[in-house]
Amino acid sequence: MLQVLGGTKRLCSGITRRDMLSAGGLSLLGVGLPSLSQVVHAELSAESSAETTLPGFGRAKNVILLYLFGGPSHLETFDVKPQAPVEIRGQLQAIESTMPGLHLCEHLPNMAQVMDRVTVVRSLNHPWNFHGMQYATTGAPEGSVPLEETLTHPMHQPFFGSVVSYYDHLRRGPKPHNSVPDNIMLPFLLSTRRPAARYTPPFASYLGSQFDPIWTEFRGEATRSVVRRSFGPATEFRDPYLGLERDCRFLIAAEADMPGDVTIDRLNRRRSLLEQIETLRRSAGSQATNGVVDQKRDLAFSLLDSPAIRTAFDLEQESANVRDAYGMTLFGQSTLQARRLVEAGCRFVTVVWDEFGQLNAGWDTHVDHYNRLKGELLPGLDLAFSALIRDLENRGLLDDTLVLVMNEMGRTPRFEGEGRGHWGRAYSNVLVGAGIKRGNVIGKTDPIGATIADRPLTAKDILATIYHLIGINPYSTLPDRLNRPVPLVHDGRIVPELLA
Repeated sequence: MLQVLGGTKRLCSGITRRDMLSAGGLSLLGVGLPSLSQVVHAELSAESSAETTLPGFGRAKNVILLYLFGGPSHLETFDVKPQAPVEIRGQLQAIESTMPGLHLCEHLPNMAQVMDRVTVVRSLNHPWNFHGMQYATTGAPEGSVPLEETLTHPMHQPFFGSVVSYYDHLRRGPKPHNSVPDNIMLPFLLSTRRPAARYTPPFASYLGSQFDPIWTEFRGEATRSVVRRSFGPATEFRDPYLGLERDCRFLIAAEADMPGDVTIDRLNRRRSLLEQIETLRRSAGSQATNGVVDQKRDLAFSLLDSPAIRTAFDLEQESANVRDAYGMTLFGQSTLQARRLVEAGCRFVTVVWDEFGQLNAGWDTHVDHYNRLKGELLPGLDLAFSALIRDLENRGLLDDTLVLVMNEMGRTPRFEGEGRGHWGRAYSNVLVGAGIKRGNVIGKTDPIGATIADRPLTAKDILATIYHLIGINPYSTLPDRLNRPVPLVHDGRIVPELLA
């Protein structure tokens, strides 16, 4: 199996990293995976029925997903309520943006200067008040705690980056050897940097492990420490989301796992020996190596010896000014790395702002809500997003690159103890770039941000629109393990107001 995060190191929950990568999907041998040749005709034929009369079909050549795990407060980001009572609007003030009539939180001043390029969707909602990256980024029709926390849940659906890779494979076959792979996730495997790791990371599910995202591993030293608590004793630890040394970097899987004394020459000798053994085994009449195994092995070697990949992951090629513009934080440098990967040919890159160090970290602000927003979360998002939009624009990439700021829910209109609780009934997403209308707000919430007052939408509607922009018919189906057709996005519909 392609080791994207190392060997069999056991996590706090007792689940191994290898278990997490393969959970819910097919085995490395591809058991139950329908042959691609069996579904090519059906899937490509389905594309012909796409609503290509709507604008923007196929406009997005690349995708950068910035996923704010934990549920950021819509009331302190993109749906501020300056006229609401103080117990609703909170302590933070609203500021104007370059989009007429749109106010943002005062701690997003740089983002406020680029909002004339974006569409803000303020009317997303669902009935589940818990973390739901599976629900937000797959075709799963419903959310549930078991869906999010059970690694082998039967209702898991493929991550939409994996679906894009699957369709690209149908159309064009595998990418050339040594090219930068598609569907990469940063900075590390979901939920592996805090206690009681449990959330199911995005994966390809029944499409097969060959379409799983490739997770990077992060290397770097934090420059700041923080005292934080999560319904318990306060703990001080160094948090890379607050600041990083400049020699930080992201490693592809195999490089992260390879011992320091293994040179490329030694790697090539190992590859040569492996190929000789396999040739002898085949000539002796042994069972042929499964195609998926071959692909995983070839990808692992290509990740190690590809000059294009090594260059793409070399952040030191960026100037100090560019790196500072994104913010010398884990989220900022991950976002810069995402831009470099897209520029190098990666089709779909995901950056997850994950929990680090303890529970209720990330954007899950049950505790110390205001201090965390002002000192950690909002400044990091402000720099990274605004720098990414300007950078893509200056490099001529924004018209072809779809940038998404997504999350699974908002926060409660009123405080619950020391913070805001989970709230699925109203939350916001931001979209910008290829095929997206500029300077646009869709939907609205009631005066206290509790319920949807206009144009209710779901995560499935956002996914349907994204698929349309990528050039995939959102109303088509995927073959599950038993070759049964499964809707790509259950009940999701393209949102015409999003399209330029």
